[in-house]
Amino acid sequence: MTRLWIIALSLLLAFPGPAMAVQPDEILDDPALERRARVISEGLRCLVCRNESIDESNADLARDMRLLVRERLVEGDSDQEVLSFIVERYGEYVLLRPTTEGINIVLWIAAPVLFIIAVLSAGLYLRRRDKAPELAGDSLSEEDRKRLQELLKE
Repeated sequence: MTRLWIIALSLLLAFPGPAMAVQPDEILDDPALERRARVISEGLRCLVCRNESIDESNADLARDMRLLVRERLVEGDSDQEVLSFIVERYGEYVLLRPTTEGINIVLWIAAPVLFIIAVLSAGLYLRRRDKAPELAGDSLSEEDRKRLQELLKE
């Protein structure tokens, strides 16, 4: 039984959860506003760390962005207004999940379309390859065969 507990504890330590970088001085007094701030900051990309949310990043810019989100929420902005303000200030790249509007629709559609094209191309290639006539296995003349044997002996 002890072995089972040791294995379970080892697995828990091997796969730690995400480390939150939110400092105690950033946390809002109102739990509802803090929850909203966490939800918003989980969807915003740290511009220094690239593929981390500002909620997980220890970068100074991420801290500034977290404080900005909380400041806007305290002023009474809705979640959408906060996101719009951040996107207007830092650009759409700051969103971890880009919108599906405008030119971004090309990005969302391109991958599945290219995958379908690749699968169809592979299928067409394999179909044509199966229908292609087989090459004659022994197309060398007697003279060529003798020359080949001489070259192989050298």
